[in-house]
Amino acid sequence: MRISVYLDEDVPSSFAQALINRGVDMVTTQQAKNLRQSDAKQLVYATKEERTIFTHNKRDFILLHNEYLQSGKEHPGIIISDQLPIGVLLKRFMRLWFSLKATDMKNRIEFLSTWK
Repeated sequence: MRISVYLDEDVPSSFAQALINRGVDMVTTQQAKNLRQSDAKQLVYATKEERTIFTHNKRDFILLHNEYLQSGKEHPGIIISDQLPIGVLLKRFMRLWFSLKATDMKNRIEFLSTWK
């Protein structure tokens, strides 16, 4: 099963639209009515909805990932990327999306920089 994605609020809407255009199952924080929620709450939402979260917020989500692992909690995955031009984000994301299944992402952090 392909990765379903939850886009953190700092991800550009043009990237969201590009994913929709390519058939990626995704939801934005705006659509979920989760604007201005803490990163911890965003990850709880993503976990409840079984969606891998995509974010530019490296530091906070690495800490949350480690907290989850140390406490025995599970999450459906975290994709972290630097802020890059939309075309670069899309190219790298689609490589990841075609290569990994949702089960591969469980409790995993994936850095988009490795998908060049």
